Amino acid sequence: MTVTLADVAAHAQVSPATVSRVLNGNYPVATATRERVLRAVDELDYVVNGPASALAAATSDLAGILVNDIADPFFGIMASAIQAEIGGTGGRAGCERLAVVCNTGGSPEQELKYLTLLQRQRAAAVVLTGGAVTDAPHAAAVAAKLRKLTEGGTRVVLCGRPPVAGTGAVTLTFDNVGGARAVTDHLVGLGHRRIGCIAGPGERTTTRHRLEGHRLALAAAGIEEDARWTVHGRFDRRSGYEGALELLRRDPSLTALVAANDSVALGACAALRDSGLRIPDDVSVTGFDDLPCSIDAVPALTTVRLPLAEAGARAGRLAMGREDPPGGGTASVRGELTVRGSTGAPRG
Repeated sequence: MTVTLADVAAHAQVSPATVSRVLNGNYPVATATRERVLRAVDELDYVVNGPASALAAATSDLAGILVNDIADPFFGIMASAIQAEIGGTGGRAGCERLAVVCNTGGSPEQELKYLTLLQRQRAAAVVLTGGAVTDAPHAAAVAAKLRKLTEGGTRVVLCGRPPVAGTGAVTLTFDNVGGARAVTDHLVGLGHRRIGCIAGPGERTTTRHRLEGHRLALAAAGIEEDARWTVHGRFDRRSGYEGALELLRRDPSLTALVAANDSVALGACAALRDSGLRIPDDVSVTGFDDLPCSIDAVPALTTVRLPLAEAGARAGRLAMGREDPPGGGTASVRGELTVRGSTGAPRG
């Protein structure tokens, strides 16, 4: 026999309206009353009619997490932390949310498609992770979609992306410029003057900001950058391998390589070893993000630690309204330079 909202109300000795208020969370209810209602929901195993509830309320119990590649630890760590916060406390009925991870594959079209689908589902929250595409028409389309979501009652959080003005989205930005400048400053301080850069995709904001920080460090040290010293590729190991070989082909005198992230750095290390070069004796290598693999590399990677799990958890709390937004709607998450064995002074 199907348990109804009226059955829950009778069991908890409250009105059906009070049960509805507790489950929707849209009206203040005394703590003791709320606990009595939730206990009745659990004891009767009452299941909320999701579609009907979404039609009656501004939003549903669905939350979306957009990632470029769930197989990439960068996104996996953040998505896991976000999902843990969105899922609710203790699994109590009426508190939990269904968190859906949407894998865009880095496709701008897929990103817009998922945002549209989440809007149609009246998602309670949407969290977008990772860098944004710099293409102006796409950026405008995303901004328009985010505005529609927030106007419809959806909480939108950008985690690791630049802010989008006029959308109502809360933003946690990663200080990619500062982190990249710190890691290149470290190499310059060791005496390196010929530093190659294996950058990410040119159309990504993360790439643009990390390149900016790298170039600021070179300029501050009076090092004139050679156009041959920068190559672009995906944020993966293969791009690091191929990029390192290409840079060495262009200029065999390079003494250090700055990689777009740790996965790219691992590929670069493999290419150097296959070329008969030692790390850091012949060529120093740096990464970015401080993924779990970075400390297990041989030698361990000098990198910039981004607090991905912490940032993801905060994004989840913001998405659920359990933490007040930062002043101005935007907060910067700083990275920490972590020096390990993959960097050293240049030979000679």
